[in-house]
Parts: sequence; C-alpha cells; structure tokens
Amino acid sequence: MSKYTERAEYLFRSGYNCSQAVFCAFACDFGLTEPQAARVSIGLGGGIGRMREICGAVSGAAMLVGLARPDFDKAKVYETVREITEEFKKSHSSIICKDLLGIKEVDFNEKPEPRTPEFYLKRPCLKIICDAVSATEKILFSKETN
Repeated sequence: MSKYTERAEYLFRSGYNCSQAVFCAFACDFGLTEPQAARVSIGLGGGIGRMREICGAVSGAAMLVGLARPDFDKAKVYETVREITEEFKKSHSSIICKDLLGIKEVDFNEKPEPRTPEFYLKRPCLKIICDAVSATEKILFSKETN
C-alpha cells in the first residue's frame, strides 16, 4: 500500500467522502492545502452530489490530472483521464457509483450513513477509493516523466 492509498483510506475513515479522500491524498503534491482540496472536491462525492452517477473517487482522480497538467493541454488531460479510468475498470466493471454499490434506486433525501464497522463491511467504498488512487498513481506519475 502506498502513502497515497494509506492517506486516502485514513481520510475516508475520518469522514471525508470518496472524492475528497482521493483528491486530498495527493493535494500537497500539487500545492493545495488539505482544507482547500476538501472544499474543492466535496460536491463530487456520492457520484456527484449523492446522485450516484460518476464515481466520486474517479472524479477526484480526474481533477488531479488537471493539476498535474499545468500546460492546460486538454487533449493530454482527456487522454490521461481515460487511461486512469481504464486502469480503474480493470478492477471494477463500471465508473457509475450506483452500479459499483449495487443500488437500484437512488433516494435523494437519504443522508450519508454513519461510518460504523457495519458500514465498511457492506460498502465497497474503501476498495474503490484505493483502486482509484492506485490507478491514478500508476498512470499519472508515469505520464509526468513524458
């Protein structure tokens, strides 16, 4: 387990959402403080605003690509995001939150569940977060040298 996956897991267990956990794990490397990174990424948790659409962990990874590409080259950013997503999909069949969680119907009034031991046993979120971090490390850091 890398320092980034350890950090992301710690952050998620501390109450950060999936997007925040991934994005904040790398924040210092890109000149952001953790509070700044947490504020920027909070809305992407739960599949963007708990709508269970694009996985927040994957969204957090995509945001990191923009920080890593200060040249603002959209083509390179899009390519790198697709590569991270493909790497993530080697472990998961989808990047859609509700599919990853096995949710049939989204309850928009639902509040986040308390983070209890039972929560971690029934939800695959920690694995999803760690896999998104690993995909990000593998692709993003190999791209930085290109």
